Amino acid sequence: MPTRRTFSSLVMLLMLCGGTPALAQDQAIVVASTTSTQDSGLFDHILPVFEAKTGIDVKVVAQGTGQALDTGRRGDADVVFVHAKAQEEKFVEEGFATERFDVMYNDFVLVGPKSDPAGISGTKDIAAALIEIRTREAPFVSRGDKSGTHSAEIRLWKEAGLDIGTAKGQWYREIGQGMGAALNTASAMNAYVLSDRATWLSFRNRGDLGIVVEGDKRLFNQYGIMLVNPEKHPNVKAEAGQLFIEWLISPEGQASIGEYKIGGQQLFFPNAEQERS
Repeated sequence: MPTRRTFSSLVMLLMLCGGTPALAQDQAIVVASTTSTQDSGLFDHILPVFEAKTGIDVKVVAQGTGQALDTGRRGDADVVFVHAKAQEEKFVEEGFATERFDVMYNDFVLVGPKSDPAGISGTKDIAAALIEIRTREAPFVSRGDKSGTHSAEIRLWKEAGLDIGTAKGQWYREIGQGMGAALNTASAMNAYVLSDRATWLSFRNRGDLGIVVEGDKRLFNQYGIMLVNPEKHPNVKAEAGQLFIEWLISPEGQASIGEYKIGGQQLFFPNAEQERS
């Protein structure tokens, strides 16, 4: 199988020549990705640029990270683009991908009602905030869908010294749905909810909700991308899929990510390694 360096050289040559790769003609790839990259509008911004350059049509399947990784495990996607690094590294260790690349980051924010029944608005310690929510049994909405955001939420409860599996009660509502649905439910209930910042910035049905906790380093949210291993699934379009990955982590792809804003606010911050040789 061609190496990353081989693909990298090919991509750079194609870009410099300004041509459309012959291998890309009439090809389509499936990218299993998170709901945040789709719901935030990022793909609507970056995919036309990539598709115009390569001729490759990108079909996005938006799922929670856990579901997206399972889609990759079944060989039903060519590329997986998600945000739960520990799960991504396990995906590589299991042999479902041979390499993982950092692409971009943003952060999570704790959103809640302006009435702030837990008394945490304006604080920066997410663990202390979660303890207050639990102590006061303030309404909290959880995605409960094994997504990257749900995984981050469970990790944050643990860092607060709480096993949410035993600590939850009627105040804690798991919905088993995506970020948009979780925000809508929180808006209807005047509840707290953990959200990635990009989806929050693009969300319109805010009701009485606002950001109550942000800025804690534990809220860092890294996104990574992987080609599904064609040795496990020969149907994977390895060349076209790798072209997409290489473009995304190239200077052009990184610039396209950084240019995407809503209301003047940047939603994602590119941080792929720019080593090229």
